Amino acid sequence: MLEFKHVCKRDGVDPIFEDLCLQLDASCINILLGPTLSGKTSLMRMMAGLDKPDSGDIRFNGESVLGVSVRKRNVAMVYQQFINYPSLSVYENIASPLRVAKLPKDEIQSRVTSAAQLLKISDFLARTPAELSGGQQQRVALARALVKRADLVLLDEPLANLDYKLREELRAELPQMFREQGALLVYATTEPTEALLLGGNTVVLHEGAIAQFGPTTRVYRHPSSLTSARAFSDPPLNTVRVEKRHSALTLDQQIIPLAGPAAVLNDSAYDLGVRPHHLTLRRGSEHDIEIQVSVTVNEISGSESFIHFSFMGQYWVALVHGIQAVQPGQVLALYMNPQHFYYFHAGGDTALVPSHEMVA
Repeated sequence: MLEFKHVCKRDGVDPIFEDLCLQLDASCINILLGPTLSGKTSLMRMMAGLDKPDSGDIRFNGESVLGVSVRKRNVAMVYQQFINYPSLSVYENIASPLRVAKLPKDEIQSRVTSAAQLLKISDFLARTPAELSGGQQQRVALARALVKRADLVLLDEPLANLDYKLREELRAELPQMFREQGALLVYATTEPTEALLLGGNTVVLHEGAIAQFGPTTRVYRHPSSLTSARAFSDPPLNTVRVEKRHSALTLDQQIIPLAGPAAVLNDSAYDLGVRPHHLTLRRGSEHDIEIQVSVTVNEISGSESFIHFSFMGQYWVALVHGIQAVQPGQVLALYMNPQHFYYFHAGGDTALVPSHEMVA
């Protein structure tokens, strides 16, 4: 178990973390999710012992590690930008932590061979890193972390430089590899989709603070705040300020009757949230609301189209299936169902999640 107890960390006079409390365990993968500069790498560096907090305590399996040097910690860390020894062969790069630990030659060879096979780099063991592609070099860094059999494994966006097929394979295999070794695994990513694919528990970070922590699917379905919902949405969550009065909602000059839990929300102004995939090109229910929008950009990914537009002065995007022949400037009818609406108080806390998410 890894614990942060009231940890504070500053960069000069600017706070990075203030009174941070967090508890992670080895029962599942632990994901740090947030945009660039949200604090993911800074948090990992403290986990590894590369940086020390200005106050508070960090404990591993019940014991403080603040006075323990990096060399004495059994920690492995892999960054997005791979780090290898350029003068050593791939074999020696992978074997380097084992040689430092003075393991027997046969044990070193067994571990290196096994890791190389898992990461599909067995044919490159005699080469130097300069002779490899970026993706292959990243696999060498991952293999080095794997052979170390560390108690704590920190993966900072480790798959970003790999090709799609290998990335998908390793995303499924890496957690299992390290879990079989009994390691506590922490994985940092900027991608909400990757967090959902990995599962486990997710820490949503925003500007050095924990916006939310819990089982990944629950954090996605039940964001505790608008900050958490925005961080856990790709494409970005669509939001707009609305007024709720007398069991009805005013949205773009439409009066929308509300039913169920939304009808009994206090009359007030709310930030309404709509996930991009809940906007459709066709009416699917008698309760769907039609909005007329002018398209600004249409991005086609192959199997999906990202239709960008302005709605009530806000930048919105619809994620729809298939290749849609939609042109910039085209006026388009889109549909959304009030049952899919998220409601957030003016202060940012969640007021209500969609009824279909409440079962999670």
